[in-house]
Amino acid sequence: MSGSESATTILIHLAGGVALLIWAVRLVRTGAMRAFGSSLRQTLQSFTRNRFAAFASGIGVTMVLQSSTATTLLVSSFASRDLIAPAMALAILLGANLGTSLAAFVISLDLGWVWGVCVALGVVLYLGHEPMERARNIGRILVGIGLILLALVELNAAAEPLAQSPTFRIVLTALASEPLLAILVTVAATWLTHSSIAVVLLIATFAASGLFPAATAIALVLGANLGNALIPVLDQIGAPAQQRRAAVANLATRLLLTVLILPFAGPLAAWLQSLPFASDRLAIEFHVALNLVGAIVFLPFVKPIMAMVMRLMPEDKSPSADNRPRHLDPTVLDNPSEALAGAMRESLRLGDRVEAMLRDTMDLIAKDELRLSRTISQADDGVDAIHESIKLYLVKVSRAELSEDESRRLFEIVTLITNLEHIGDIIDKNLRELAEKKIRKRYAFSPEGLAEIRDFHQRVAAGLRLALNVFATRDVALARQLFAEKAPMREAERRAAESHFDRLRSGRPESIETSAIHLDIIRDLKRIHGHAVAIGYPILEGANLLRDSRLKADSDAARDLALRAAPQNGH
Repeated sequence: MSGSESATTILIHLAGGVALLIWAVRLVRTGAMRAFGSSLRQTLQSFTRNRFAAFASGIGVTMVLQSSTATTLLVSSFASRDLIAPAMALAILLGANLGTSLAAFVISLDLGWVWGVCVALGVVLYLGHEPMERARNIGRILVGIGLILLALVELNAAAEPLAQSPTFRIVLTALASEPLLAILVTVAATWLTHSSIAVVLLIATFAASGLFPAATAIALVLGANLGNALIPVLDQIGAPAQQRRAAVANLATRLLLTVLILPFAGPLAAWLQSLPFASDRLAIEFHVALNLVGAIVFLPFVKPIMAMVMRLMPEDKSPSADNRPRHLDPTVLDNPSEALAGAMRESLRLGDRVEAMLRDTMDLIAKDELRLSRTISQADDGVDAIHESIKLYLVKVSRAELSEDESRRLFEIVTLITNLEHIGDIIDKNLRELAEKKIRKRYAFSPEGLAEIRDFHQRVAAGLRLALNVFATRDVALARQLFAEKAPMREAERRAAESHFDRLRSGRPESIETSAIHLDIIRDLKRIHGHAVAIGYPILEGANLLRDSRLKADSDAARDLALRAAPQNGH
């Protein structure tokens, strides 16, 4: 084999080992969240009586999850809902910092032979149980741990020949001479991989193989530690200040530690290597010591630290703050059932907003209150923002393994929010502008015309309420009732048009000047009702009650329901 081919092979093995390590760490985290997610959340909420209990819960939960980022997002979610005091939130994160370093310490022990046992047992558990069973996710955790150990074996094998490479040594020497650059490199690597454990294990493997000196290893570990605190801050950009404070405070403590230690990385490395118990696992041990020192230094001062952060990050009182989602918890994305429940709650909240817009539209039309026009316009901006947030959240949910019922529920939510967004646009872009035109030109509807619009509006509003109830209950009978309103609405539209033309023939001046506006309002309300009815389509389709976009006849529907309910005899 030629030298170039040998170098290429080594780099391929190195890239494969790094990729396997990153993926395996994620596998452990997702398995832990699915198997123990609710229990871990309860643990974090329960052990917040004092800072020491909160600190201990942060250590334990993070060692299970193999991710302080996941713990930080959980704590941020609690803080946004006032479920945890700010000082206790920071105490948990200080524990999470130590927990992630302890997890890396345990994994880095010489346990290479265990990987086969973990993978074999994990595969048996995974394949032997249903997708929603806890045992299956425990199998996922074991497979992940086994693959982490296998990745470390592969990285060790790849690192040894790299230590002999002159080119690689030149690159690492340049990195060693610029500690600030070394920190920036590992901050970026940690952010890209979203796993400080993977990066620290990689640093430790290279350091043990002699690829760079101990001082460089310390600088790189400082960068990974800092990058790990930066991840949840960047992931929550745009979230309310209340949700981001604990993550920002944790980043500030790590940044202060980095600034204080980096200038002394060389002397510190020399001192650590001179200790009688010094080993080639210096990077791992320094990582543990760094976060232990951070806990000792900052844990007594969690209250003043959080008080300072709260002054620097006051709560947003602007109207746009209400346009942010409240129930889209990013920490439950690995549990599709819970994530979809949150998306459902947020979708119903979106429905309440659209209902309020529809109600205000009638007042704007009837009472000529121009202030309501601005209220409706702002509400539609909120509808668009929440719709976009739910949509992006559902995209993330869809990446997980979904059962058939969860896939159906996801489609129902998408159908709901899409039609609600269309309804909001019709109200804002059509009905509101028609009402403003009527006010600007000082038009007035005839009493009969206004009564017709009110009656039509009430029917549409009732249809929208029924559609939201259909979505919430998934009740087939209610869905049939919603669909059955289509024909009466067409008849009501026809009668309203006929009455309006009768008034035009009689020469009523109010009817003549408002004719186009009157007919456009009825048309747009009818369009809104059509979108409301469409919300119930997935429920009817799931019950096999739609045929060629039409509701099946009652006799056909009854037969289908009877067949679905009848016991199967095996023939």
